[in-house]
Amino acid sequence: MRLVEADGGQGGIVPIEEALRKAQELQLDLVEVAPTAKPPVCRIMDFGKFLYQQKKKAHESKKKQKIIHVKEVKFRPNIDEHDYDFKLKNAIRFLGEGDKVKATVQFRGREMARQDLGHKLLKRFEADLGEHGVLESSPEMAGNRMHVIFGPPRHSGGPKKSSSEAGDSQG
Repeated sequence: MRLVEADGGQGGIVPIEEALRKAQELQLDLVEVAPTAKPPVCRIMDFGKFLYQQKKKAHESKKKQKIIHVKEVKFRPNIDEHDYDFKLKNAIRFLGEGDKVKATVQFRGREMARQDLGHKLLKRFEADLGEHGVLESSPEMAGNRMHVIFGPPRHSGGPKKSSSEAGDSQG
C-alpha cells in the first residue's frame, strides 16, 4: 500500500504490517483514504482529531447558511379592504426579511362555487406585491383552500437597511 506520513510526506509503498508498526510507534491511527487506488492509499493520522475538525467545518458551513421560513397569509374571498391592506403590509415585511410568503384563500360552503373570486384576489395580491416578491407557483387548489407562494426578489441578498442605518454607516 502507498503510505502518507503524519506530517504529509510520502512514505512510499510499504507492506501493511510496517505501516501499522509506524502508526503504533507514533501513537496514531492508520486510515485508508483511497481504497480504490492502485495501490490503496493509507495515511497516518489522529483519527479522532480528524473527525472533530470535519464536524467543526460542517458546523461552520451550516452557520453561514440562510434559513428561509415560509410565512402564511390567509384571506377569505370577500375580504374587507383594511384587512387586505394589513395582510399585504405583513407580506411585504416578511419578503423584506428574506422569508417566503404563502398566500391562502380559504373557501367555506357556497363560496366554493365562486373560485374565480379567489383567483382575482390572488392576482390582485401579486400585482400589489410588485417588486417586493416574485411568484414561485401558480394558484392551486387543495381541498377548500387555494394557495400561491411568493419568494423574495432575486436581487436582494437579505434584509434591506433602512435609510437611517445607511446614513449612519457613511460617517
